[in-house]
Amino acid sequence: MKFKSATIFASAFAFAALGACAESEQEAQEDLVEQEYEAQEDVLEEQADLAEAQGNEAQEEALDAEADAMGEMGDQAEDAVDANAE
Repeated sequence: MKFKSATIFASAFAFAALGACAESEQEAQEDLVEQEYEAQEDVLEEQADLAEAQGNEAQEEALDAEADAMGEMGDQAEDAVDANAE
């Protein structure tokens, strides 16, 4: 599981870095923030799927809630980057 998390994070970082070359600094910051949170959200969703497959409903629900919260935090962080740029 650690390898998958590291791979997702590294991929998100690499794509953000490549994208930053063609975008403004603000857009690059927004993309980086969004991708970091999305990667974390994806990992949590995969862990929830695993918990479901193992029949652990309580853990699945907790991980799904945590993934939803991560998505909301990503949106808030992206909005904060927007607000700081203005």
